[in-house]
Amino acid sequence: MPDNMSNRVVYRYVSHLTKDTFALILAGGRGTRLHELTDFRAKPAVYFGGKYRIIDFPLSNCINSGIRRMGVLTQYKSHSLIRHLVRGWSHFKKELGEYVEILPASQQFSKDWYQGTADAVYQNLDIIRSARPKFVLILAGDHIYTMDYRPMLLAHVESGADMTVSCLEVPIEMAAFTFGIMTVDERHRVIQFDEKPEHPTPIPGKQGVTLASMGNYIFNTDILLKLLDRDGKNAGSEHDFGKNIVPAMLEDHRVHAYPFRHPATNALAYWRDVGSLDAFWEANMELISPNPELNLYDPDWPIWTYQRQLPPAKFVFDDDGRRGMAVDSMVSGGCIISGSQLKKTLLFSNVRVHSYSSIEEAVVLPGVVINRHCRIRRAIIDRGCNIPAGSVIGFDPAQDKANGFRISTNGLVLVTRSMLKAPEEAA
Repeated sequence: MPDNMSNRVVYRYVSHLTKDTFALILAGGRGTRLHELTDFRAKPAVYFGGKYRIIDFPLSNCINSGIRRMGVLTQYKSHSLIRHLVRGWSHFKKELGEYVEILPASQQFSKDWYQGTADAVYQNLDIIRSARPKFVLILAGDHIYTMDYRPMLLAHVESGADMTVSCLEVPIEMAAFTFGIMTVDERHRVIQFDEKPEHPTPIPGKQGVTLASMGNYIFNTDILLKLLDRDGKNAGSEHDFGKNIVPAMLEDHRVHAYPFRHPATNALAYWRDVGSLDAFWEANMELISPNPELNLYDPDWPIWTYQRQLPPAKFVFDDDGRRGMAVDSMVSGGCIISGSQLKKTLLFSNVRVHSYSSIEEAVVLPGVVINRHCRIRRAIIDRGCNIPAGSVIGFDPAQDKANGFRISTNGLVLVTRSMLKAPEEAA
């Protein structure tokens, strides 16, 4: 068979697999390590990358992979998340077999709110049955990465697995107490799964490196329904995939690991857990480097989102000591930089920086106003903050603490509206 004919056959085969797949995105997390940044929003609703929210990445991965039936499971402080989904992700046509459904805890199978990751899916068994998929793709909704799920789906089918877990090679010291750890045989069949162990098992032949779960799973639907029904009736279970479902499956089901690597180079792929203030800041700072690992400018893998129609960013005044400029920075639409200087800074939409201010290594969320004569460095400024004229942030930790700001482990400063004694608004 000619190569082009073979490619077309494979493409059609994979297209059928994606059409038979229903994606469920777990987006109810609190994100407690982000502290006040998640006081009024769920972690998947946190802003990222100048114009996106974290939830946009798994949703865009689904769309770009040809998986167009999706459900987003919400719980914790979900207003801004639901608003974003309604505005940006409600344009699909269910008549054509494509949709994004918002799935809060509806208590169909329980009187409780979602009690764990597996329980969240269990409480939506009726939704899964009505979709009639052959495969269910379960995704964590709070990580930043771009991934084509089609090769993973193909590997799942070809291996004959009942469940496939996507995984990453991670340094052991980074994985301890943090990730589910897998031990696999030479065919990538999982033979042991430990949830957030103190001493992760190294990969054979690769000391210092372990195989960590990304929290993304593919199940054969019939297997998933049986497992969730059994787990839902187990009063002693924590109803969690990592703690209960996956370890129990190893006894009598085929569970395979799918190593996530860069499709072109086979190198370790980009993936970030932005669950702490330092990790969130670092991941945003990576984007302003000349050649970041995460390419937001890739026309073949766009990240979709909702954003208002805004005018272009504007830089005004060219006087000595009052020059509007930005170097090694990203500036979103609707921003006005008026006679101030930005260096290694990321501005989200509709930020105003007034004259004689200096901003360096800062992540500034939408709608922030920075008044005159401010100096800010190594900071995260939350949405809607109005920074008083003459403020100095990020230079004196003792003064920052005295001002009520939060200082991270690595010395970053978080500023929110409540810290500035301003009433909170919708996040």
